[in-house]
Amino acid sequence: MKGNDKLIAVLNQLLADELTAISQYMVHAEMCDNWGYAKLHNAIALQAHDEMHHAEWLIQRILFLEGVPVVSKLNPIRIGQSVLEMVSNDQDDELGAIVAYNNAIGLAHEVADQSTADLLLKILKMEDGHVDWAEVQRAQIEQMGIENYLANQTVG
Repeated sequence: MKGNDKLIAVLNQLLADELTAISQYMVHAEMCDNWGYAKLHNAIALQAHDEMHHAEWLIQRILFLEGVPVVSKLNPIRIGQSVLEMVSNDQDDELGAIVAYNNAIGLAHEVADQSTADLLLKILKMEDGHVDWAEVQRAQIEQMGIENYLANQTVG
């Protein structure tokens, strides 16, 4: 089914966002693992896997719409140098993703592509969960202090 060219371009931008998020989350997860924060490593790695699913779904949709998925484009990756900076960077990026997905859903409705809108809404809800997770982490850091928070991120 031939899709709307403008919508396919937006889907490719969302794909670039997701591919960037995968890389950023993977690096952050491995940094946490290297520092001995196994719980944080696992939580961030799960978010990377969510982003992989998002990228897969976007690629499938672009192909269905007879577009060409652009997988070679990444946005600037913002690697945090501390756990707080990592969580903050990831939260900021997820907030940007929420805006982008809401705008894309609006475009999908404009071009009468409900199936794409449904897919984007599914991803949007998962991105909301990522923002919520980051907000909880930042609140815990603020409430208990970074040292106590990090002590809770180790195993054992």
